Amino acid sequence: MSSIAVAIGRPSRSPSTPASLLRRMAFALPTWGLITTKNLELRRRRGLMIAVFVLVLGPPVLDYGFRLLFHAVDPSHYGPAGTPSTFQDLMSPMAELGFIIAATVGAAAGTTDLTEGMFRHLVITGRSRVALFLARIPAGLAILLPIVALAFTMCCLVTSFEGVPNPTALSVNNGISIPVNLSESQFQHWIEQHPREALEAFPTGAGNFVDGISIASGSTSSRYDAYTEIERTLNPPINEMVKIGLWLELVVVVGFVVGLGFGALTGQRTVTTIVLIALQVIVTPILARAHIAYFLNGQRLLVGVALDQLQPAGLASSAGGGGGGGPLQHFGAGGGAVGGIPPMPTWAMILVIVGWIVGWSVIGAWRMATRDA
Repeated sequence: MSSIAVAIGRPSRSPSTPASLLRRMAFALPTWGLITTKNLELRRRRGLMIAVFVLVLGPPVLDYGFRLLFHAVDPSHYGPAGTPSTFQDLMSPMAELGFIIAATVGAAAGTTDLTEGMFRHLVITGRSRVALFLARIPAGLAILLPIVALAFTMCCLVTSFEGVPNPTALSVNNGISIPVNLSESQFQHWIEQHPREALEAFPTGAGNFVDGISIASGSTSSRYDAYTEIERTLNPPINEMVKIGLWLELVVVVGFVVGLGFGALTGQRTVTTIVLIALQVIVTPILARAHIAYFLNGQRLLVGVALDQLQPAGLASSAGGGGGGGPLQHFGAGGGAVGGIPPMPTWAMILVIVGWIVGWSVIGAWRMATRDA
């Protein structure tokens, strides 16, 4: 009898069936209406949207605009606007400014409801707090990604149609010509077919350099590095432009998600923006160049370092200067470290980037789910 009374007095908990689990997961997913509402809230912040357009579209519009104007007025003194060096030099500031403005938009998306006193009203509606947080990710990226794509497309069009057409062959040492856009295996096949020309173009021996690349060992990899260094003076091919564009979009995605998660954690947009700008402009360059004993793996955990090492080969020449530049300008493609940190494998770069995206998404969703209304 007592057991019956206890059973009656204690509320029964419904069993966790697969159907109920799916319903809870579906409840935590944002609806299309919620996403469009958050997107509209961000687009109505005119000052923020003006900053997005200025920082993303400003550098390529001003740079290419002046170059096109000067070339049209005085073509004898000013070369074509679409030179490969201009394209490569623009990618670093576009990536750095893209990360900063994406983090700023993310911080605004993560704190708007709190600063405007709307968070309590949203909670009262009974909507899932996780869904409220997740809706901000597609809402913000729907604004940022098309603008970045527009700016990058502008760079590609000017480089392709307002530059010098690419030759069909590269002129190397001693007037030796090599076909362009060869993969490493194709380059190896060319060396096997033309051993004498390869020796004249890339002479072996101590102290031999071709465009700054040491080929003393005479190995295929060192010769191919020299070949690609010369090739970077040409317009990047379409497939390389696509890789660079996707890399730029990845930088923006990471910046937005980190800003969103950190903003939801702190609840302060200004503090979040200042901390992330300091991380990108000050902390990352210092830790990317300094070799700190017993802290090497900790330095590699910085997302800026991972993004630098993951950048496509077409940007290696712009990153190879090693002097100045932003934090996205310390590493060449393929893990060629210009700073003090040795390169890490590709899987490690991807793991660090995914970890930052997933980690800050989880932190932001958790903080919003546990915040007092």
